[in-house]
Amino acid sequence: MNHVFPHEQDDDRLKEECGVLGAYTPQNDAATTAFFGLFALQHRGQESAGIAVADGNRVRWHKGMGLVNQVFNAEILDTMPGHRAVGHTRYSTTGASVVRNSGPIFCQSLVGDVAVAHNGNLINAITLKEELEAEGEQFDTTSDSEILARILARHLHEGPEKAVSEVMKRVRGAYSVTVLTPDLLIGFRDPSGIRPLSAGTLGEDGYFIASETCAFGPVGAVPTHELKPGEMVIVDKNGMRFAQGHAQEPGGMCLFEFIYFARPDSHMFGTSLYTAREKMGMKLAIEHPVEADIVVPVPDSGIPAALGYSKQSGIPYREGMMKSRYIHRTFIAPDQRLRELGVRMKLTPLEEHLKGQRIILVDDSIVRGTTTKQLVKLMFESGAAEVHVRITAPPIKHPCFYGIDMASKGELAAAVMTIEELGRHIGATSLGYLSLEGAVEACGRPMNEFCHACFNGNYPIPIPRAMTKHAFDDPPDVGEMAGVSTSQPRLIHE
Repeated sequence: MNHVFPHEQDDDRLKEECGVLGAYTPQNDAATTAFFGLFALQHRGQESAGIAVADGNRVRWHKGMGLVNQVFNAEILDTMPGHRAVGHTRYSTTGASVVRNSGPIFCQSLVGDVAVAHNGNLINAITLKEELEAEGEQFDTTSDSEILARILARHLHEGPEKAVSEVMKRVRGAYSVTVLTPDLLIGFRDPSGIRPLSAGTLGEDGYFIASETCAFGPVGAVPTHELKPGEMVIVDKNGMRFAQGHAQEPGGMCLFEFIYFARPDSHMFGTSLYTAREKMGMKLAIEHPVEADIVVPVPDSGIPAALGYSKQSGIPYREGMMKSRYIHRTFIAPDQRLRELGVRMKLTPLEEHLKGQRIILVDDSIVRGTTTKQLVKLMFESGAAEVHVRITAPPIKHPCFYGIDMASKGELAAAVMTIEELGRHIGATSLGYLSLEGAVEACGRPMNEFCHACFNGNYPIPIPRAMTKHAFDDPPDVGEMAGVSTSQPRLIHE
């Protein structure tokens, strides 16, 4: 059973995956540094949050369901002394949304406690779990992250390079990972490089690792190195070093990181995501021009592209709706009357900007079409004369198995309808998508450095036929839905 946040049931926006970080702060409190770093990664997951800290002898942790500031406060952080930390914000892609599956995942090894934070999805999780259980392992969660953690913990006594290499030998799929032991901080990225991870300096003698560079500035860190596919970073008493754990394999960075997931103030491949999204809007104007009066973004992700579309087309940019900054995921379900208001719970139209106008409405993607249909209706109800929808992602025709929570193929609007049919379905005057070639060109890197399987079905890592999101879930205990983890890690290796 997967826990669903009630008011999100009709929201078909793509869900963010997870965010991970690691910090070594010899002159400061690592838990507080991780806390503020997680704020900058909150957009990557809002179901749960967790931090583990190490003081040289043991690892302590705290995690729970909810946003970072709902799970942590000053009193809790004061109980977590140490100069090393890893942190995690989660949106579940494998395993139910319950506290035991929240990150970091904990176990024990011959070198002591181990905490593992994982962003991504393992496609051979079922097979690996069966193999490990046959080898004597017992699992505390239904998350694929624990599978990765237990393989790692088996080999840490042989050294971090050996342990990470063994993980990369057995694990298939997408993963960016941070690892904490009493005296080590490790980060590593899968051989296909699908999920992002960067490392850098923190003050005079500290180090920082995070999913995105946007997390570095708020804690005073400076990103210096974007991990390559199959690469690891190790922080110990001798400083920070890098090593290759596995040869690079086919794949590349998830293109949706550039289109939507990552914060626009982050940099990937040395490129500003804000700039890439603005260029996507410019290319969209070239590929799908239309006569109109104003260009309106769907806030917030559509803003850079709408500015780019306006710049290229010469059509004025204007805000057409305001977004509530304080409606987050909640366990309190709205009643049917409020549910029927749909996007109006999050977006308020600026009717004086929209009335009588021919509008170009710019957004990042269409999944099932539910949200876009509500947005188009909102524009017309506010007096728009025409609504021309322009999308910076190519049509999504295939599900993702590498860490994005996405509908099955039969639920993807672009997989079951032509663009013309979909335009009529959402009620738009016209509909235009940016081409795959245009999206990649805007990112400034070649096609083979990106994963674009959800657009063209070319999966770089073969997908098991029977793979599903909750393949080895057990029904969660009711008490876990909003709990805080206090359990001890199971011994992994006698």
